[in-house]
Amino acid sequence: MAGRPVDHQRRAELLDAVVDYTVEHGFSDLSWRPVAAALGVSTTTLVHRFGTKEQMLVAILARLRERIFAATSETLGEHPDLATAARAAWTRTSAPQREAEFRLFFAVYGRALQAPEQFAGFLDRVVADWMNALRDAQGADTDPGTATRTATLVIATIRGLLLDLLATGDRERVQDAAETFLATLPRRP
Repeated sequence: MAGRPVDHQRRAELLDAVVDYTVEHGFSDLSWRPVAAALGVSTTTLVHRFGTKEQMLVAILARLRERIFAATSETLGEHPDLATAARAAWTRTSAPQREAEFRLFFAVYGRALQAPEQFAGFLDRVVADWMNALRDAQGADTDPGTATRTATLVIATIRGLLLDLLATGDRERVQDAAETFLATLPRRP
């Protein structure tokens, strides 16, 4: 007897709702019953769509990463330079309305680092997406080693500034540091 086939559209809609719920309520106490009740579905529906709780966490991580990357990429245009790409990433990630999303991002990032075998897909992509985009933003004529080092510094600096902002709430000081950093990045003529 074959089970019901997975409706990928419904799973995607449900996953977006689960991510929204998790952004609002946090990651540490995520469990089937409260999520199901909040979304108006049964726990059986969640299990059918996601498998185990750990598989649901992996799906949440992947969708959150996709959302963050896609939202920033949309603001860049077709061929941004490094300064434009980094500024777009900083502007998007540091926006006050994104605080809950990035608190969740760092919480799940920490969880993934604690269980790298379980969250290998997330860890593989969380840097690679930005690394590729920031290397590309430096232009084809940039030495690949230099482009990789520069992209690494941009990613680390933006994430560090964002952690500082989330930890302290000192928007003026952190924004000033971000502006100082962003001003050092090259623009294509």
